[in-house]
Amino acid sequence: MRLRSLFSLLFLVLFTSSAYARYVAVHPSSADLISDGISGGSLDSGSVIKTVVSAPPAEEKEEACEQTYGFMPCTKTALGNVFLILVYGFLMFTAATYLSAGSELLLEILGPGIVGGLFLPMLGALPDAMLIMVSGLSGDAATAQSQVSVGMGLLAGSTVMLLTVIWGTCTVVGKCDLRDNIALNNQDTKGFHLKDSGVTVDVWTSYAARIMAISVIPFVIVQLPQVLNSTSGRHLAVLVALILSVLMLISYCVYQVFQPWIQRRRLAFAKHKHVISGILRHLKQHALGRLLDDEGQPDEHVIRKLFDTIDANKDGRLSATELKALIIGISFEDIDFDKDDAVGRVLQDFDKTLDEEVDQEEFVRGIKHWLIQAMGASGHSGPDAGPRTMKFLDHFHVQTKREHALLGDNENGENDEESGEVADPKWITIKAALLLLLGAAIAAAFADPLVDTVNNFSAATGIPSFFISFIALPLATNSSEAVSAIIFASRKKIRTASLTFSELCGGVTMNNILCLSVFLAIVYVRGLTWNFSSEVLVILIVCLVMGCFASFRTTYPLWTCFIAYLLYPFSLGLVYILDYWFGWS
Repeated sequence: MRLRSLFSLLFLVLFTSSAYARYVAVHPSSADLISDGISGGSLDSGSVIKTVVSAPPAEEKEEACEQTYGFMPCTKTALGNVFLILVYGFLMFTAATYLSAGSELLLEILGPGIVGGLFLPMLGALPDAMLIMVSGLSGDAATAQSQVSVGMGLLAGSTVMLLTVIWGTCTVVGKCDLRDNIALNNQDTKGFHLKDSGVTVDVWTSYAARIMAISVIPFVIVQLPQVLNSTSGRHLAVLVALILSVLMLISYCVYQVFQPWIQRRRLAFAKHKHVISGILRHLKQHALGRLLDDEGQPDEHVIRKLFDTIDANKDGRLSATELKALIIGISFEDIDFDKDDAVGRVLQDFDKTLDEEVDQEEFVRGIKHWLIQAMGASGHSGPDAGPRTMKFLDHFHVQTKREHALLGDNENGENDEESGEVADPKWITIKAALLLLLGAAIAAAFADPLVDTVNNFSAATGIPSFFISFIALPLATNSSEAVSAIIFASRKKIRTASLTFSELCGGVTMNNILCLSVFLAIVYVRGLTWNFSSEVLVILIVCLVMGCFASFRTTYPLWTCFIAYLLYPFSLGLVYILDYWFGWS
């Protein structure tokens, strides 16, 4: 049904496009009339058929537009180009939607590893990359130099839109009540309170934000000759920035491939720390005395008494069964984990003789090590730690809970959607491949007409093509990504908020390395001039402000959305002032 509507729309555009014909001149003089060989009702043998066909007027020649591919509709009027921008923009939006749908299906079958880390980020940036490519490959070098501002406008506009308008909207849509600087899942009773309402993301989102901030380095390198007011090193700077951006792209993809494995390792360690915290609190509550003496050191006498209470069969050794009974008897609240795995990790900490049992000396040594670790993590040590044993253990427990929550554990039976019967993997793979091919084909086919239409509209209205591509084109190429992020944020959970903002950071990172690599390759190969100082400055400001902000905090109160929103008009105004008031290039 969607394809039928697309072809109907394209059919309508083709039939409403301008047609060009040759003109037949009509003059009042009979000598200029077209003769059919008959004059005054009789055949004039001496008459000659005179076909007088005049060329179109000069002004109409100037109004004729060049059709992309020789047949795509075009127009020189402002209103006609607005219509074509909407049509081609809708087609690019459709391409992005197909790519997004195919990516999700492929991820469902093949998992996050190579697919999620390598192919999907590239596919998400494909529409932008296509538009950037055709903006610099059209016509001769002079034409490409005039059109390349469309690609830079799209690159800057996509980055700014994702980190400002979409970022702020996701904060508003996904806000929950904040307690102890952590968002409470599905609880939104504070309304639009600027401090007590907001979103919380996991630590992986902070890492994604740091990577995003680092990804602006190629922009700095390619801009150095202009900063130093040097003309001789500009071509070399483009080459160096191109090589670096390609290397960063490869490194980023490798990181994404291995991130699920890294995340599982970190999560397993966080769960083990939570088990340690739970056991220590449990032992403190059942100890006959304080676990720490007045000097703040572990009290071995109290720890040995605890060993005797845990040793059910009184054989002087704790077996795996007795340790498992201890762990099962402890309330770990909503944290779910494999009890057998937890027992194995406790044995690994305690059992130094590797006999699968823990004797009293090993137990004392292990508990002392855990207590020292807890004191160091909570910042309580020294003589005053003894009387406040429970306080620092509670603090350590809160820290471990927070760390576990911020690692994005989704193994507690919490699913974003009801799991149903799994469809045929073969059919899903075929469907995903078809969607990806269709999306890529549409993006490749209509990128060039869209760029030409933007330039035609710019010529008809006098508005610089950069501002048209900065504002309008990101709405088409990033709209499916934006809608997906907002939908995820509206589910009001830490995990979905993390996915939302990680996706935004990842999209900007791909813009900064993949799309920039394409852009730099075109500039270098075609010998174009890099004169985008104001655009680069805007990208640097927005990426560094939002990147640094998200790198060092995992909770975004509602007031932070205003920072994001205000950066958008600031960016647009800054480019206008620098380009058209100060003449930056």
